[in-house]
Amino acid sequence: MRLKQGSFLWYLYLDKIYCLLSVRNVKALAEYFHILDVHGKNTLNDVLFYHFLHHVTDLKKAQINIVFDMLDWNAVGEIGFEKFYMLVCMLLAHQNHLEGQFMYRHSRPVFDLLDLKGDLRIGAKNFEMYRFLFNIQKQELKDLFHEFDITGDNRLNYQEFKLYTIIYTDKLQKRQKTEEKGKGERKRSLYSKCHIK
Repeated sequence: MRLKQGSFLWYLYLDKIYCLLSVRNVKALAEYFHILDVHGKNTLNDVLFYHFLHHVTDLKKAQINIVFDMLDWNAVGEIGFEKFYMLVCMLLAHQNHLEGQFMYRHSRPVFDLLDLKGDLRIGAKNFEMYRFLFNIQKQELKDLFHEFDITGDNRLNYQEFKLYTIIYTDKLQKRQKTEEKGKGERKRSLYSKCHIK
């Protein structure tokens, strides 16, 4: 999933630590939301939502409908600004490769969104449907349920999910440090080769 270059969301800044927008960006996003809300109900119905996501992302129609159903968990046929804001932060986190950080910082709201039945558990099937939002590969998802499903019911409760987000974020940070260290060593190597000649 990618944001389309030049779309409104492309110009918003997501804080890399907290995965939130600045007050100025939230204000701009609220104005954008009100422009999209052609019916003046402070909500977006499924048609407006589809056209918005189709305009700003490369998601397919089926994926857009899945995302709308996730956000419209009470099945009223529309979403308000709060859920719209959450979606935009998810999209920006994905664009900036901060999916793990986003899940960690917002573990309770993410868990609640993925808990479709409201029974305080996330099944593997539910998570599979939405893994494209968080850039989780199939094997990672299998490993997640194998390693963190402590109760053994093939569903994650909130504590298991929170533990996953903590460890996942820790692994990402270690991987990034290793990559940065490797880049630094390559730069030093290239620098020394250039100055030897």
